[in-house]
Parts: sequence; structure tokens; C-alpha cells
Amino acid sequence: MVFATSQLKMLLLPVRATLLLGLLMGFLSIVGMEPTGGAKSDSEHAPNTDPLASSSGSNCSELTLKLEYSTKVVEHEYIIAFTGYFSAKARSLYISSALRNAGDASLEWHIVPRENPASDFPSDFELVHIRLASSSNLLTLEDHPYIKRVTPQRKVFRMLKYFPSPEPAAPCNATRGTQSWQSSRPFRRSSLSLSSGFWHATGRHSSRRLLRAIPRHVAQILQADVLWQMGHTGSGVKVAVFDTGLSEKHPHFKNVKERTNWTNEKTLDDGLGHGTFVAGVIASMRECQGFAPDSELHIFRVFTNNQVSYTSWFLDAFNYAILKKIDVLNLSIGGPDFMDHPFVDKVWELTANKVIMVSAIGNDGPLYGTLNNPADQMDVIGVGGIDFEDNIARFSSRGMTTWELPGGYGRMKPDIVTYGSGVRGSGMKEGCRSLSGTSVASPVVAGAVTLLASTVQNRDLVNPASMKQALIASARRLPGVNMFEQGHGKLDLIRAYQILNSYKPQASLSPSYIDLTECPYMWPYCSQPIYYGGMPTIVNVTILNGMGVTGRIVDKPIWQPYLPQNGDHIDVAVSYSPVLWPWAGYLAVSISVAKKAASWEGIAQGHVMVTVASPAENDSEAGGEMTSTVKLPIKVKIVPTPPRSKRVLWDQYHNLRYPPGYFPRDNLRMKNDPLDWNGDHIHTNFRDMYQHLRSMGYFVEVLGAPITCFDASQYGTLMLVDSEEEYFPEEITKLRRDIDNGLSLIVFSDWYNTSVMRKVKFYDENTRQWWMPDTGGANVPALNDLISVWGMAFSDGLYEGDFTLADHDMYYASGCSIARFPEDGIVIAKNLKDQGLEVLKQETAVVEGVPILGLYQTPSDGGGRIALYGDSNCIDDSHRQKDCFWLLDALLQYTSYSMTPPSLSHSHSRVAPPTGTERPLPQRLEGNHLYRYSKVLEPHFGDPKPRPLPACPHLSWSKPQPLNETAPSNLWKHQKLLSVDLDKVALPNVKAYRPQVRPLSPGESGAWDIPGGIMPGRYNQEVGQTIPVFAFLGAMVVLSFFVVQLTKAKSKPKRRKPRIKRPTYLQQQQQTATTTGKNPTV
Repeated sequence: MVFATSQLKMLLLPVRATLLLGLLMGFLSIVGMEPTGGAKSDSEHAPNTDPLASSSGSNCSELTLKLEYSTKVVEHEYIIAFTGYFSAKARSLYISSALRNAGDASLEWHIVPRENPASDFPSDFELVHIRLASSSNLLTLEDHPYIKRVTPQRKVFRMLKYFPSPEPAAPCNATRGTQSWQSSRPFRRSSLSLSSGFWHATGRHSSRRLLRAIPRHVAQILQADVLWQMGHTGSGVKVAVFDTGLSEKHPHFKNVKERTNWTNEKTLDDGLGHGTFVAGVIASMRECQGFAPDSELHIFRVFTNNQVSYTSWFLDAFNYAILKKIDVLNLSIGGPDFMDHPFVDKVWELTANKVIMVSAIGNDGPLYGTLNNPADQMDVIGVGGIDFEDNIARFSSRGMTTWELPGGYGRMKPDIVTYGSGVRGSGMKEGCRSLSGTSVASPVVAGAVTLLASTVQNRDLVNPASMKQALIASARRLPGVNMFEQGHGKLDLIRAYQILNSYKPQASLSPSYIDLTECPYMWPYCSQPIYYGGMPTIVNVTILNGMGVTGRIVDKPIWQPYLPQNGDHIDVAVSYSPVLWPWAGYLAVSISVAKKAASWEGIAQGHVMVTVASPAENDSEAGGEMTSTVKLPIKVKIVPTPPRSKRVLWDQYHNLRYPPGYFPRDNLRMKNDPLDWNGDHIHTNFRDMYQHLRSMGYFVEVLGAPITCFDASQYGTLMLVDSEEEYFPEEITKLRRDIDNGLSLIVFSDWYNTSVMRKVKFYDENTRQWWMPDTGGANVPALNDLISVWGMAFSDGLYEGDFTLADHDMYYASGCSIARFPEDGIVIAKNLKDQGLEVLKQETAVVEGVPILGLYQTPSDGGGRIALYGDSNCIDDSHRQKDCFWLLDALLQYTSYSMTPPSLSHSHSRVAPPTGTERPLPQRLEGNHLYRYSKVLEPHFGDPKPRPLPACPHLSWSKPQPLNETAPSNLWKHQKLLSVDLDKVALPNVKAYRPQVRPLSPGESGAWDIPGGIMPGRYNQEVGQTIPVFAFLGAMVVLSFFVVQLTKAKSKPKRRKPRIKRPTYLQQQQQTATTTGKNPTV
């Protein structure tokens, strides 16, 4: 028994060792142990100047990154765009010919040399320095038959600031919290004129909550390894990264085809780290794996180490990308200037040449109306960000697009969302880093697109439209999130692969249906039912044309109501792009309620049929076309027309924003964010106010036309908030008549002071260019013209301060005061700081009894009421500190129901109405350029005159073609392109594939090197987890074998050995010892 036990212990030693090894390896794989720094080299002991380089082999940097991004006009430099591509000599001759016709002998000009790889090829633009160019000189240039447009050169400035985290560094793969983001909303925005930080290092939130472990590689999370194991790794796809460059010998990349420099610096290397990170997410082949390691990387260095770029650099680089037949282009920058025509036009040209552009949607969330260009263009894939818990990242910008305001409605953007928080990518020299931002989400989609393109055998089918169709049709919708936050949903790489490999060229719609009853996805459409007499509900649908770069809509869209579902209770009008180019167009659907449903309540359904035709590229017959018919289901909720007192009309027509002019922010404390660019719409930066009014039972409609274009008898209150536009004389006359007939008016004004306007102009030291505001926070002189008939006016005083009104804490942020008010009105005054004095002289003074609120009942029989308030910041989401929704409720009670709030009428702050004799009323800034951007003023300098009053919009309602059939009950289905059922498109059989690996030689980065550049996604992760599993199973088998053997041994009957009598035995031994002379041995 002693022998059996010791033998069993010896046999179990290897079993225990194997089991311990298996458990140890399993534990290591669970905690995610992975070398990030590799073998130590001499460089690790040198001072580390790269903020993105590894600080140690096993730790991730804990740096918070703040990015400032702005654009300025360069003085005396102009981009002259031509109608085609011409040689340098021809371009020079055209410009010389055009300027000779100007007849200005003193004009000094020269062509600015551009030394870059595109200078040897024909170009469609020229950069010219014109000294003291007059507007007539520029117009003469544009008169030349070969010159398309003349625009100022723009300089882009970007600043990255790193802040060390107060927390100790943690292992790269340890489970950490989500990112610490630098948002521009609603705290401190870091941008001057464009969006703020585009990428940020990860940290952690201060709040404690249960978090899911963040996996290592985003490519593996999105199951890129499934496609890798099928042999698809991005081979044959050219992908361009427009960023800060890439080092020549970076260990993560094996197929860098070309590096080009478009800046004025003589280097190709990345001195900042951002370009390297983006390239790594797309194509890294080791450590932090990218999606397409075998793709051809084309690195375009368009930013200097001082983070400066110019529009002309981008234009040259874009032309070169077209010349090189780039397939996918990632652009992780953007801004709100969708009217930068040379840039926008060149993006259209890029996509028209089958370049799939992927761009970040912006980091200006959570405010709505913060989309960045070019991601907001129809032909570009705009990408938003989510975290690893599938929540929309707080920094991710939201829709809608604001191009279409004020007359129309914005388009749905972003197109898609994916991981943008805590994503790992390549460090500047080696190792990996985790960063956050939509500029991180953008290369995730760009890498996925590159990988997807390599899976398609017929590459002719891959174009910007077909790729976007596959992405949005396969996206997974996130629950509880509206379409202006998530677009079509979360990127699903495998489903997109299934669609692309079953794709047939066709047209599709985004969104693919209109359901005004589906909340929250269809917010804001679902937030308010429609009714007879209301402003038409406009849904701006994007048509994607996968059949060709150009197309058209055949005949007219057809409206087919479902009679069993009361489709005849609604009227539909459709307007659309005359030409679909490039790859896309718009379909604007206006929905209104028929007169017969004025008192009806219920659901109405129908659909719009659209047929798209495109020239057949490979058709042997001349003039052959491909056609595709798509159906747009429509479902609406109709209610009886609400009473006049519940209906509020929001004036959108008189709101102006950047671009194109410098319209300053309403809060002058926001010194680093001077531009008002969010649209001033109830569904963008006034979203919270709109939600509040809906919760209070009000119906809010938008007026996108002059005041002369609405029936005032239908509405209780007209709201003018933060208006920058002038007013037509006919509007002033009609408003007076409407208020006499019972319409009420609420005006939220803002600051206007010409001295302060001159003070807040900003000067660019680099370009020597002044930017002068065209109005103040509001156009107070225009508002005074509107309300002067009732003896009311705002002043040019500028005030700020905290106060209490009706037991509510309030904050007055850069508002004006009431200068004149009728003597029988109610006026509330407060003690505030003179902010104008602070801005002009840096002095502080408190002004007592500043009139800020006025209520007035007009004297005419049945006349309406007027309420004035001098500041709109308390209802504006942009920089609101304390909301005043309670005050808005009180004012609506007064204007709609003639109920004077006792808290205001009996307030201790009530004062006698001002007469306006103390100081002159504000005048328009002399020399302002508002006429350039106004819809009201004639475009000429001097004393601008109003234009002729435009005609009111007239909708051409579609003739219905009723269907006597039942409408579909569920409109939301994944888009099935040409009847492709995703559930039936199975993945091909995946062969067991495991590449041979070799250990790295000393000096190489610490990661497995895969021959051929193929990264089988989860080799480092899944194989590492598989080894301990097999070891554990083997150990259990061996252990079970010995346990069974031991059990059998115990169950066998034991043999009894014959007992030997000890005395007899000892006697025999003693006798032997006596005869031999030896001692006995026992």
C-alpha cells in the first residue's frame, strides 16, 4: 500500500503541473495579458518625446487629449477654380487674360507656387495672391468662360493639448471605465469656429457603476476575424489616410504603398501621432490589429507638426487621390462650414470618381444640430460614436443637417455609428494607445469598408452608394435612441458582408420609411401628431443610387394611399433632385391632413413609389438605362385640429447662422466659441424647450417663410427668438394687423451694441484678417422696427447676472434691456452687471433696476398680447446655465389665455415702464455686410434696400392613386436590397485556418508576426484561450484514468500471505548464523 500511494503521487505530478499550467494560462487569457511594448530596446531608455508612445512596456498612457480646431480666411490669397483640368501654363494664361480685362494697371498679383506631388499634373484650380483685390476684380475673374468660382484661401489650425491623468497608469488590457471626454457641450468648448476635440485619450468617469470588460481589439469585436479566416484581409484595396503622416519604419504596417507630403514642411513622418493611430485602426498587422492589414496604405500628410493646413493643400491632395485611383479615403476632420465651396465641390468630385469617403460626424454632442462637414454630405459615409456598452457617446454630434434651413428640413445623419470610445490603435513609434472620439470611429468604419471591399469578387459593384447601402441596410438598431443620434444603427460587419456578396445595383432610401407614430426612433416626427390646418410636416429622404454616379427620377413619384388604413385622409407633396449626382439626391416629402379629417382621429397609411434610372455603363445599346423602383411607406397619426390657444408658431425664417457670415454667440462669456452655427431650430439647439412645450400640451409648428405666409387666425402665439434677419415692410404691416385680430407675440431678444461688436471682432495673427460680426446676438434694430408701432423698443445695453424671479433662480447671459414700453404695461426690472462696460473697459459696475421683462395687452377689441424678454440663453441648449422654462410657461399662459401671472403682476421687482428718452435707440453697425447673407436685403453696399417680397411657398400635391389593400403592420424591417433576405444568406464554410507563427527576433515589437500579413483576428485571444482548455481537458482525462485504476485496485479481493511463526524462523536464522559465523539480517 505504501508503494501504491507513492507511485500514484509521482504519476499525478505531471497532471497537477498540466492542470496548474492550464488554469494559469486561462487566468492570463481572462485578464488579457499581452505584451504591448515588446522586447526592451535602447530607445525605451531615451527620453520619450512622443505623447502617444508607450511610457512602459505594459502600461497604457493615461493622457487626456484636448483638440482645438479652427479655420480662417487668408488675406490676399484666392482659390480660382476652373471648369476643367488644365496645365499650369494654360491656367496662368486664363488668369492673366481675365485680369487684363479688369483694366486695373495697379493690380499686383502672382501665382503662389505649390510644390507637391500633384504639381506635375493638370489641375482644376490655382492659388493666386492678389494685392488689394476689389470686388470688381474678382467678378471680372469669374466672368472668364473657363473660371468657375473665386473663393478666399482658408487656413486650418489644429492644436492638440495633452493633460496627464491624475490616476496611476493601468495595464493596457485591464478593465477600465469609459472615456473622459472633452465635450464642447454644454461646458467648455475648445473650438474657435469649428468643432472641438476630434479625438481624446481614455480616462474614467468619476461615478461608480458596473462596467462590462472592454475587449482588446475593435476589429475582433466586430468579427473581422471571421472574414480573415476566409482569406479576406483587404488585399488589392487602396485606402488613403488624410492626416498627420506616418513614420517610415513603423513596425505595425507591412504594405505602405506611398507616403506623400502636402505641407510646407520637409518631412513625411508623423510628429503628432494622430495619423499613425488612424492608420493603425485601419491596417495595423500586429498588436492592436487593424481591419485590413493587407490593404495598400496611401498616407497623405496634410497637417504640419504645428497642426496647420490650408484648403489648397487638401484640394491638391484630393486631386492626387483621384489620379491614384484611391478606393477608400478616411477623413477624421470636419467643421460646420458646408459652404466652403472649393472643398465641398472637390469632395463631390472624389466620390464621383468612386472614392468611398468616410468621415467623422463631429465631437460637438450632446447638442443637436452639430453635424460636421464633409460627413453631413449625402455622398459621404458620416460616422458617429458609441461606447462598448452600445450607448451613444456623449461627445458624438447629432443631426439634423442645417443646409436646408429655414425653408426645408434637415436630412438624417449620421449614417451609422460604431465604437469610438476606448478604441486601441497604433502609437506614434510603437505600441498601442486607447483613444476616443468620432475621429476614432471613422477609421473603424473605413477599415471595415476596406475589408468589405476586398471580399467582393466583382469590384465594379463597389461604389460609394452600394457600400453605404450595405452598411445602413445591415446596421443593428440601438434601442431607445432616435435616428438623428444613431442614423441607421450600429455597424454590423458580417451582415454587411452578406449583403455585399448578394448585391445587385439598385436604388434605396434613407430613411427607408416614414412612421410618425414610432417613438423614440422617429423623433422628432413622432413627438407631435399632425392635424388639418397645420404647417406641412417635411421629411427629407436621401435617395442612394447604386446603379451609377448619375441618375434621374423617371416621371414623377406616385402617391398611393391605402384606403382600408384611411390613407385618403392625408395629402402628400413630393419635391426631388432633378439629377442624382454623385450617387445620391434628395426626396422631400411634405405631409398634410385633408380637410375632411379636420375633426377625425386615427392612423393613416400609404406609400410613395419612386423609379430611378441610370445610364447602363456596360450596355451595348446606346442610351441603355438601368431602372430601380423603391417604395417609401408612410404612416401618420392624425388628431382633430387643436384650439388656437394651444398652437404656437416658431419663426425660423428670420434666424441666421454661420455659415456663411460671422453671427456671434448669444453669450459673450463663450470667448472660445464665437460662432452661432446650430441652426436656432426647435429640433436642434432649442430641443429641450420644444420637448417642454410638448409636455405642457402645446403644439409647436415652424414657419420657414416670411410672416406674410401664415394664417394668423389659426395660432395663439408667434415666437420670435434670437432673430438676426431684417424684416420686409409687408411683414411689419401684416404682424400689426394680426395682433390687432388676436394673435399674440413673444420676443426673446439678445445683446446688440455696435461698440461691443467692434470689440469682439477677432484678428488672426497668422493671416492678418479681421472678422467683424454682422449683427449682435440678435438684430435689435430690426426687432425695434417690428415692435415700434406699439411704443416698444430694446436698448443697446449689455447686461449679465444672477437674480431671483418668482422664487426661481435665473441667470441673465449677455442680454439687452427694454428701452421703451407702453405706460400701461407690466415691466420687471433687476439689478445686473454692465457687461458692455466690462468688455470695453474691463471695469465692473452694477446697474440697478434694469428692465428685462415686459407684458402688454394691446388696446384693440379682441387684440392680442405682447411679451418681451431681453435674453434667449435660458431657453437655448447651446450654453444654457439655468433654464427659464417656467417663465415661458407663464408667458404662454398670458399670451394664449390672457391670464396674467400673479407672481409677475404683483412682483416687488415691478417698475414703471421706461419711456426711452434717456438714451438713443441702437442703430445698425455702419459698414456691416449683412446684405451678403440676408434674404431680405438687396446685395449691395451702402444703404441696403429690401428686396421685393418673395412669393409664399406653394406645394403641388400629388394626385393620389388609391389602393384597396391592407397596409403592412410593421414598417420597420431591415432593408432587403432586391429581396435579399439576410437570414438566408449564409456565410461560406470557414476552413480551419491558423497561420504559422515565428517568435520575434530581439529588437522587434512584442507581437506575433504573421506571414503574408494575415491576422486571424482572435489568434492571440482565442488560441490563447483554447490552449488552457485543452490542457485542462487532458488533465481531467488522465486524472479520471488513474482514479478509475485506483478504484479497481481497491475493489479487488486481497490475497492473504502465509504467516510464518516468528520463533521457528528466528531459531533457524540463529542456527545458520552459528554454523556460518554471520549475524542474522531481518
